[in-house]
Amino acid sequence: MSKQKKLQKIQELTQKLSELKEQRNRFDAEAREWAEKRNRINEQFKDIRAEATELKNERNKLNERVRELKQLREKTRAEIRDKLGGTRESKQKIEALTDRKPSKSLQTLQKELETIEWKIQTTSLSLPEEKELVEKVKRLEIQLRVHKRLRQLKQDMLELQAEARALETKNKRCHEKLTETAQKSQEIHEKMLNKVDEARELKVEADSLHQSFIQARERAKAADGEVIAILDEMKPLREAVRMEEEKEKRKNEEALRKKLEKQAREKLKRGQKLTWEEFQILAEKGIRTQD
Repeated sequence: MSKQKKLQKIQELTQKLSELKEQRNRFDAEAREWAEKRNRINEQFKDIRAEATELKNERNKLNERVRELKQLREKTRAEIRDKLGGTRESKQKIEALTDRKPSKSLQTLQKELETIEWKIQTTSLSLPEEKELVEKVKRLEIQLRVHKRLRQLKQDMLELQAEARALETKNKRCHEKLTETAQKSQEIHEKMLNKVDEARELKVEADSLHQSFIQARERAKAADGEVIAILDEMKPLREAVRMEEEKEKRKNEEALRKKLEKQAREKLKRGQKLTWEEFQILAEKGIRTQD
């Protein structure tokens, strides 16, 4: 290949090299842009995922509270059933004792008993009289016990009814709190699911951007490989041109030297004054001749 063709080839390769470098730089810039977008999306993904985790923890706490409230509600219901059972039992006992209830009131019976006891203690009685009064005291005490038992059963029933009403109020508040907490848990659960969906979409977008980044980087890498190939192709061409130019230079310098030597010799023959360069050339020639 002639020098001219080598130079033309080098010029063509240089033009192509410039285009490839520009192309590679564009691909590198594109890859950086995709990477920046991907990184921004990944940061958003991390934030959204952290929010979803926080919501999940909050939901789990609320669910645990719901379970506690359900247990409390069941416990309260069991206590209400016990109280109502006790109320029914007291009512049944009252109904059973009502048939045995004396016709006289508690106060009347109490007064009669006190009168008889006082008479026994303060009056001199015969044995039959005292025995009769003692029997009467026993009958009065039995009737009094019926009155007192009925009064105690009624008091117990009222207390059980009051406790049952208090437990029902407590159970109602517990149920309202349970419903409110469960509703809040459901709302947070839905928010969490929305965040999970949002994070999933961001992950898909980030993966797509990463693929675009990889493709751009591969194109840049391919362009860089072509750049290296062209540089490798240009290197021997440039070296060959350099060697040819050095050869031409030496050839031209030798021709010039011979021309100057010829001029110097002619000047010597004519007795003309030599230039310093002509003198040096003849001096070197003379040295070689002496050698």
